[in-house]
Amino acid sequence: MKKIKKLLSITLIILMCFPITVIAETNENTYVELSISAPSAILMEASTGKVIYEKNPDEQLSPASITKIMTLLLIFEAIKQGRIAIEDEVTVSTYASSMGGSQVYLAEGEVQSVETLIKCITIASGNDASVAMAEYLAGSESEFVRKMNEKAKELGMSSSNFEDCCGLTNSTNHYTTARDVAIMSRELITKYPEIYNYTKIWMEDITHTTRNGSSQFTLSSTNKLIKQYQWSTGLKTGSTNLAKYCYSGTANKNGIDLIAVVMAAPDYKVRFSDAVTMLEYGYSVSKIYKDENQDVLKSANIKGSIKDSFPIEYEGGFQYLDTMGSDLSGVTKEIRINDPIEAPIKEGEPIGEAIYMLGTKEIGSINIISMIDVKKAQYKDYVKYIMVKYLF
Repeated sequence: MKKIKKLLSITLIILMCFPITVIAETNENTYVELSISAPSAILMEASTGKVIYEKNPDEQLSPASITKIMTLLLIFEAIKQGRIAIEDEVTVSTYASSMGGSQVYLAEGEVQSVETLIKCITIASGNDASVAMAEYLAGSESEFVRKMNEKAKELGMSSSNFEDCCGLTNSTNHYTTARDVAIMSRELITKYPEIYNYTKIWMEDITHTTRNGSSQFTLSSTNKLIKQYQWSTGLKTGSTNLAKYCYSGTANKNGIDLIAVVMAAPDYKVRFSDAVTMLEYGYSVSKIYKDENQDVLKSANIKGSIKDSFPIEYEGGFQYLDTMGSDLSGVTKEIRINDPIEAPIKEGEPIGEAIYMLGTKEIGSINIISMIDVKKAQYKDYVKYIMVKYLF
């Protein structure tokens, strides 16, 4: 016992004389400390949806005009589905023209194209333009807001609720989170990259034509980073007394699209500086591996059909974001096809996977799917097959 006590004493003296520095191991689930002044923020890579940095990302806060990201998402969705076209003409209602806050001063009865109203929303954050589009798409703003909340649920934005289409409301029941804003921003820029045709505009003139004649009005971007940060591509600013200063900023550098969301910043300068801080950090640590999966796959064998095989393809491309300094030239792909595959098979049904490995670590996968429907063969099908092949 005396020897043990003596050994412990000697050990303690050594530790006191030669202090040991403990270094915490950084991994993909550990976020660095950045100098972010806003109470809530998040940085996300767009193609993978991977979060690179976060600070209180799930705190429910008023979003102000970054609400319009959801409005724009529904507009571009309607254009893609053919329900409206950018050339369509929209007549401004009394209600739409009465909106306060940021506006482009649309008059009751004024007619503008869908594309012009998109510019009014993206460049100048026009509340009147947002309501005009909401009414055009859904008949009323309230019905449009119902669709906004429906879309939010579809995207997994579980901490959001919208009460208007532009964020002008002071209702505490109109809220979202930095994470949810990043989710809807990602949906908008990845599915409808044509949004950049509008969010990159610094200034543009539109023409008001009313019963009093025509006049020019200059739209000026509320997104100062378009001029101040060379990699900026958009997206949307917002501010009210309740929300303070919010921003969802997108940028592209070396083929990497990042989304920086800042909520409730104390002033407009902080929202932009916080966004740049996150973006600069993101680009300093990010490398992305992309496989467009353009190689042709061999047909897969199948049982229970008069066909011996059927054509297959990748469900899509694959992306992997690395923030750990890994050598992405070592990524390998392994094709794994289910065995056996039995009919029936539907077009688009997964029948295997492409597995991506970085060393011994699996970093992701993509489904391999059937390109056609393959019916299960009946007795009469085999009879017909034999007759056609051997008798005719």
